Amino acid sequence: MRDPVLVPRLRPFASTVFAEMTALATRTGSVNLGQGFPDTDGPAGMLDAARQAIADGVNQYPPGPGRPELREAVAAHRQRYGTSFDPESEVLVTAGATEAITAALLGLTDADDEVILLAPYYDSYAAAVAMAGARRVVVSLAQSDGTFRLDLDAIRAAITPRTRAVVLNSPHNPTGTVFGRDELAGLAQLCVEHDLIAITDEVYEHLVFDAPSGREHIPLGTFPGMAERTVTISSAGKTFSCTGWKIGWACGTPEIVAAVRAAKQFLTFVSGGPFQVAVAHALNNELPWVERNRQALQRKRDRLSEGLADAGFGVLESSGTYFVCADVRPLGITDATELAWQLPERIGVAAVPVGSFTEGPEFDHLLRFAFCKQDDVLDEAIKRLRSL
Repeated sequence: MRDPVLVPRLRPFASTVFAEMTALATRTGSVNLGQGFPDTDGPAGMLDAARQAIADGVNQYPPGPGRPELREAVAAHRQRYGTSFDPESEVLVTAGATEAITAALLGLTDADDEVILLAPYYDSYAAAVAMAGARRVVVSLAQSDGTFRLDLDAIRAAITPRTRAVVLNSPHNPTGTVFGRDELAGLAQLCVEHDLIAITDEVYEHLVFDAPSGREHIPLGTFPGMAERTVTISSAGKTFSCTGWKIGWACGTPEIVAAVRAAKQFLTFVSGGPFQVAVAHALNNELPWVERNRQALQRKRDRLSEGLADAGFGVLESSGTYFVCADVRPLGITDATELAWQLPERIGVAAVPVGSFTEGPEFDHLLRFAFCKQDDVLDEAIKRLRSL
C-alpha cells in the first residue's frame, strides 16, 4: 500500500496562517491580534436560549435544511434588504459560512470551471475551489490612497467562456472595505451579461462603520437580474459574537439551495441543534445588542488605528469587519510577512500578513490587525507596538 500523501490540489492548503499564527502567539505569550474572534460573549438572551434548548432536549439531529424557526428567522431578517426568501425551499442552515461557501462551490461548479476570486481573499475560498476541482482565477482589488475597490475592467478581462462563478466578500476581509453601490452594480451587470453565479460572503453585514458618511451594506443579490443567480451567505458568528457555534446559512432560489444542500448533506449533514434555536432567538430579538456592539467595535477600530499610527505604521481605511490593515513601509520595512513572523518573538504581538490572502506581491506591505478585543488587550498591544 502506498504511503498516504495529501493530494496535489490540496497541498497548498495543508495549514492555515490563522492556526499557525495563533499557535505562535500562544507559545510566545503574545497579544493575539491575528485571528478574528472576539474575547467577549454575545447577547445574554441568546446564551440563555441555548442553555434552555439543551435543557429542553434539543440535542439530536435537527432537520436537514435546519430548524424551521431558524429558517423563518433568517428569511424575516433578509427582508431588511427588500429580498424575500421562502424558508421552506430557499434557506439552508449550514455549519458556519465556511461550509456554505464550500458547499456552494461543490454543488454549483464542476471540474475545469473557472471561479473568479477577488484578492486579497479569505483563504478557505481557494481551498474550496480546489476541492470542487475547479480553477481559480484571481483578480486583485484596485488600491488607491489607502482604499480598495472592485476593478471592474480587470474582472471583465478575466471572464472567459469557462467562467462559472465569482465569489464576493463585502464587508471585505481582510481589508475592511465596504463596496459601494456603483461598483456592485457594475459587478452585477457583468454577472448577468456573462451568465455567472455569484457566491456572496456577507458575514460582516452588520459591522459597517461611519454610517453618517453613507456607507451601508448592499447585498449583490438585490441588483436587477441577480436574485436568480446569487447564493447569499451569512452567519451568526460575527453578528452575535459566537464564532465557535458555527451556525451559518445560504439563501437563494429553490434550485440554487437544492444544489448547495446536495453537497452540504455529505459534509456535516446537520449541526448545532440547540444553537440553531438560540440564533433564531437572536435574529428575532437581539438586533439592538448588535447595534451597540457595532458602535463599540467602531470605537475599538479607532483606538487601534490611532495606536498603529502612533507606532509609525501607515493605517488604511477600515469601513467594516473586525480588521484594520497597516502599511509597514513607513517603518522602513518592505516585507510584512517577514515582520509578522518576527513580531511575536520581538515584541509579543501577533498579526496576519495580507500576503497570505493571495498569491501575488501587490499586498506584501500590509499587515492585518483584529480589533475585536477588549480595550485593555488593545492598549497592551499598542504599547508593545510602539516599541518598534
